[in-house]
Amino acid sequence: MPRVAAIDCGTNSIRLLVADVTTGSGGFDLRDVHREMRIVRLGKGVDATGRLDPEAIERTRAALVDYTAVLRRKGTERVRMVATSATRDASNREDFFGMVREVLGSDAEVITGDEEATLSFVGAVGDLDPADGPFVVVDVGGGSTELVIGDLADDGTATVRAARSVDVGSVRLTERSLPGDPPSAGDVAAAREVAAGILADAFAAVPLDGAKTWVGVAGTITTLSGIAQDLPAYDPDAVHLSRLSRADLHALSQRLVTSTRPEREAMGALHAGRVDVIAAGSIIVSVLADELHARTGIEEIVVSEHDILDGIARSIS
Repeated sequence: MPRVAAIDCGTNSIRLLVADVTTGSGGFDLRDVHREMRIVRLGKGVDATGRLDPEAIERTRAALVDYTAVLRRKGTERVRMVATSATRDASNREDFFGMVREVLGSDAEVITGDEEATLSFVGAVGDLDPADGPFVVVDVGGGSTELVIGDLADDGTATVRAARSVDVGSVRLTERSLPGDPPSAGDVAAAREVAAGILADAFAAVPLDGAKTWVGVAGTITTLSGIAQDLPAYDPDAVHLSRLSRADLHALSQRLVTSTRPEREAMGALHAGRVDVIAAGSIIVSVLADELHARTGIEEIVVSEHDILDGIARSIS
């Protein structure tokens, strides 16, 4: 069976998936061989400066060197690396591309926000019940948020109806609107307004008629699930397909925006690289929850460990 690898380099993290492609009467599926995530904060300061910080590029290089060694050990046949929000916006992105070419031996693709949204959808719905669609998939990243609606056929084919990516994520919103730790009530209220205003563009572009299930993917949302469950350490099996109500999301956000850094550092499911940005991420998710409820009546989110990485892997399978 073919062995493929996907690398997703975003604003906050760089992630790797190595998977075997399995085939059957219903088409093909992926079997995980290796998953890994590093917080490199490639997009730190990009919103303000328009440039990738050289130290951030070096952090990313170090992670990519390790990933390349994994690819060799695992005998990967095909690799696709995509770069998303931070790299799209940086004036010196050629420095990043040159580094990737040198380390990986192939190019990173800068995909559009809408392409990012589509890949997230394809990855997220693969193991869901088609009868629960149409699905709204939301990916809250470090620099952007993707909103997608689509369907899943009985044969496993995912079809996107509409998708939009907007420039609000946990890192951007923290840098733009939450200077204090913990932030003041006024800053929290202002951050909600900023998030709601930017997300309005996504909701205007993505008709949600008939949507039945809200699926949340990527680190912000999966981390919120881990915190809600009071996990002593992050556990992907406990997080995958867990559910959080709108009330849960608001309570989590209130807890996080009023917490101190030491209090967040003591949360077992919270990666050290997300401690300073998870409050902003929770604000974005709570705004999404209210807007989705107002438009569709959906009251809860299904949290998935499968996301753009799986979509990238499927695209080369």
